[in-house]
Amino acid sequence: MAATNDHPGEQAAQDPVKLIAVRDTALSLDEVFRAVGDDAAGGTALFVGTVRNHDGGSDVDGLGYSCHPSAEAEMRRIAEKVVAEYPVRALAAVHRIGDLTIGDLAVVVAVSCPHRGEAFEACRKLIDDLKHEVPIWKHQRFSDGTEEWVGAC
Repeated sequence: MAATNDHPGEQAAQDPVKLIAVRDTALSLDEVFRAVGDDAAGGTALFVGTVRNHDGGSDVDGLGYSCHPSAEAEMRRIAEKVVAEYPVRALAAVHRIGDLTIGDLAVVVAVSCPHRGEAFEACRKLIDDLKHEVPIWKHQRFSDGTEEWVGAC
């Protein structure tokens, strides 16, 4: 029997970046999950960021996301960096822009890898780096009439 790492399914796929998008329409968990399906993946990790009703001790009524024209290219750059660090079989990331309400999906990312630990680590790396490096800004509107711009996803 061959050593575990000798099997092609234990390695990163040839072209694992399956879906990268910035959209002004509702996001779909099913679309992202389908995009990362891979018969060699034993673990799939999915992260969903939603609009919550509070931030920093204040009630949030809604928010809007805007982005720089380079946002999608930056998302792809980060995805390729994650693929270089982990044995990713498939990866997908979509982010919403425009006006959102409480409970709306703001970002959905997913990664499939041969094993669950790798999938969890790669997915966390993907969302953390997207949040810190992609030029997407959040404009929050609070119940007390105040507003705030946040320079992260």
